[in-house]
Amino acid sequence: MPETKTMIRFFTIADYEEEEIWLHEQHKNGWKLHKMIPPCLYIFEKCTPEDVIYRLDYKNGAENANYFQLFTDYGWEYIGRYVGWLYFRKPASVQNTEQDGELFSDNESKIDLIRHIMKTRMLPLLVIFICCVSPNFMRSIETGSRSSIAFTVLFTAMMLLYVSLLTYCGLKLRKLMKKYKNN
Repeated sequence: MPETKTMIRFFTIADYEEEEIWLHEQHKNGWKLHKMIPPCLYIFEKCTPEDVIYRLDYKNGAENANYFQLFTDYGWEYIGRYVGWLYFRKPASVQNTEQDGELFSDNESKIDLIRHIMKTRMLPLLVIFICCVSPNFMRSIETGSRSSIAFTVLFTAMMLLYVSLLTYCGLKLRKLMKKYKNN
């Protein structure tokens, strides 16, 4: 049985490029990604340190056999799925051009990925925030009873978390989209 290690690391939906870099660094240090366990556990296997490119694609269940075959044909190894994200890797030594190290052939495809993330992840989170968290927060404040103090604290924490995450992810995805539009 190979030696393994488990690491806890949290990445938001907007941090996928940073996650690719982190996984690349782990592999260069002799730890290849084996699998992920939600919400933030990464299981690595000991390996020979190697320069390996990691790439993520967000499909949220929209992929099929042809999709996986296309990546296999281009030398990508499919590692697994994690909350809608698909993980691929390939040795840097097999790339002939810089484009060989990318999953997407052009910036428009990268922009489409960001739009898909916003539509299928950000929008549902925003709806949950508007329809569930906000009204319950307001209701807990209006009640004013001693028993509602715990709910007020809970919903205050949820409000702060949601506002922080939505703002961070929204601004980061917008910045990424601008970066790809200008290249």
